[in-house]
Amino acid sequence: MSLPDSPEWFDARPAARTPWPTYLGLGLLVVAALGTAAFATAPSPYVVERPGPVFDTLGEVENADGDRIPLIEIPDETTYPTSGELDLLTVYIGGSRENPLTWLEVAQAWFDPSRSVLPIDAVYPDGRTEEEADEQSAAAMAGSQQDAVAAALTELDIPYESVLVVGGVIDGTPADGVLEAGDDLLTADGTTLTDVDSLRDVLAAAGVGGSVELGIRRGGSESTVRVVPAASEEDGSAVIGVYPASRYDFPIDVRIQLERVGGPSAGMMFALGIYDKLTPGELTGGEHIAGTGTITGSGEVGAIGGIVQKMYGAREAGADWFLAPETNCGEVVGRIPSGLEVFAVTDLEEAIAAVEAIADGDTAQLALCER
Repeated sequence: MSLPDSPEWFDARPAARTPWPTYLGLGLLVVAALGTAAFATAPSPYVVERPGPVFDTLGEVENADGDRIPLIEIPDETTYPTSGELDLLTVYIGGSRENPLTWLEVAQAWFDPSRSVLPIDAVYPDGRTEEEADEQSAAAMAGSQQDAVAAALTELDIPYESVLVVGGVIDGTPADGVLEAGDDLLTADGTTLTDVDSLRDVLAAAGVGGSVELGIRRGGSESTVRVVPAASEEDGSAVIGVYPASRYDFPIDVRIQLERVGGPSAGMMFALGIYDKLTPGELTGGEHIAGTGTITGSGEVGAIGGIVQKMYGAREAGADWFLAPETNCGEVVGRIPSGLEVFAVTDLEEAIAAVEAIADGDTAQLALCER
């Protein structure tokens, strides 16, 4: 028996049909892919913190004209050679209400130990815009620079004059309509106010819902006003809703020249840099040291945000040692980048002692933020 050799013989068989479940499966895959893509590119209610630029307080920075200038300059005083590096760290915040991050960007940050994902309300609370946050951050930076000068001069026993002032008033708070930006804060319940901490102590003693009498000076005239502290949204402490700052009258001219960086967290490192320039000898002994922390005029070092990102920034910049506020140690433990030693400090005196110990190669007695 022979078979026809015409190709039409094979074509004559019925074509196989694709079963309908296959079409359904393909359709579901397409829908799922489109849904995933839409979700990944949708705006999220989060921001991401990551390491920002690093600046050596003993070194130079570039100004707006592109020239290299000292980050800290003390033009009319005797200054001394320095060595090594005293780095201040910054954090870059990605995302805002005006420019939200996508869910894909947030997901990528979750798998990066050098980054932190935060609710947008934690950075821009109550609908605060990016511009408003930048203005507040710039004011905090200006205040921290002045506080750093005061702390360094305090450590050097160089006297100066200071007055606590209202840097700004937050709308809808107890101080709204009672205090004004520029008011001098002289007393609180009879206690002379010397710095922000002295005001906080009086408010804490009065408590939320209590009454505090403030002695103020406005336009050259002195008077008293009363405010009732409310609970802070952050930690429930008693607050009145002002941005306190200090106005100083220093006997020497200290210029801190750093642009486009905000916030108060560089205060301790500014103070260390000023102290090093005004004292004989090289404080660091040539070591590469980084650190962070707010500072008061009396030298107290306070907690900051984004410390994990700052540790990674320090390590990437080549620092071997890191000074952290003691109050931040809980966030540090278990998250220290390999190769970085982290010491805890509570004030400028301890920070200076830590730098000297690092320079001498004898750090056994320093307090560690343990892993």
